Amino acid sequence: MGILSWIVLGLIAGILAKWIIPGRDPGGFIVTTLIGIAGAFVGGYLGTVTGLGGSVSQFSLEGIVTAVIGALVLLVLYRAIRR
Repeated sequence: MGILSWIVLGLIAGILAKWIIPGRDPGGFIVTTLIGIAGAFVGGYLGTVTGLGGSVSQFSLEGIVTAVIGALVLLVLYRAIRR
């Protein structure tokens, strides 16, 4: 998957993660996008290593769910660190 696809998938994952866990975070849209992109990588890695989830190598519902789970994990960690 190309870098532009990763960014788009990460953007979608970041927005969905922010929607699932709302709250005020410093950085706004840019931080949400970066957390989503990193979450796509983390979710894909964890899904591949554990065999429990799909990889984010394609635009599919499974890939988006995996990326969102990764973004949720990173969003929770980000908020814990920022406190």
